[in-house]
Amino acid sequence: MTCRLKGVFHMIEYKLTEAEENLAHIIWANEPIRSPELVKICEAEFDWKKSTTYTMIKRLEEKKIVQNNNSIITSFIKRDDFYGEQSKIFVEENFGGSLPRFLTAFTRRKKLSDKEVLELKKLINEHEEGV
Repeated sequence: MTCRLKGVFHMIEYKLTEAEENLAHIIWANEPIRSPELVKICEAEFDWKKSTTYTMIKRLEEKKIVQNNNSIITSFIKRDDFYGEQSKIFVEENFGGSLPRFLTAFTRRKKLSDKEVLELKKLINEHEEGV
């Protein structure tokens, strides 16, 4: 999984492995979380050893996903922001950045529900009104 984040002074590019993404999900769901508690969760969820969990935390730190401050793990980027960036990159790379082209491809295989159509209309109206 690739994500590019544009910061004020730089652009960060990184990829998350499935294991890193799984760990990020646990952190997002429980933050702030003390690293010993995270070790216990990872042992129960993934059968990871303590050293594996700390290695994975370090990887997420290096990728600027989380920070470990005095054994308290918090995220640099929130889950919704991460997946929002993932979605933008997917549309850019696969549909030339065209949201209408993406929606056309998406709705060929899946009919939108009335609720989804209303939600999309609401988003468009809010965009047009500058909300």
